[in-house]
Amino acid sequence: MKNLDIPTQHNDFFERVYDIVRMIPRGRVTTYGSIAGALGAKSSSRMVGWAMNACHGRADIPAHRVINRNGDLTGKMHFATPTLMRELLEAEDIEFIGDAVNLKKHLWLPESME
Repeated sequence: MKNLDIPTQHNDFFERVYDIVRMIPRGRVTTYGSIAGALGAKSSSRMVGWAMNACHGRADIPAHRVINRNGDLTGKMHFATPTLMRELLEAEDIEFIGDAVNLKKHLWLPESME
């Protein structure tokens, strides 16, 4: 049977992503690209997305606070219901403009973790 474990280098990257996500303050959001940039891997926002996809079910990681650069909830399909991600953000008093998070008010930028 083929080994389906994630390679060690990805595990390390994923854990570094999770370290940043745990720092996102309540009532704030950040983007996949901002996390990638803070890790010194600006072109790795998709890899950040893969890390977020792999963390569902981990209560210690506030995955609902990671969105795309336009404020869209692109990860919502990984939550129990299609509306849960937005509900969690609204419970933290995060405001929306249409379907997108008001980034001018709620964007949090992580410091470089290089």
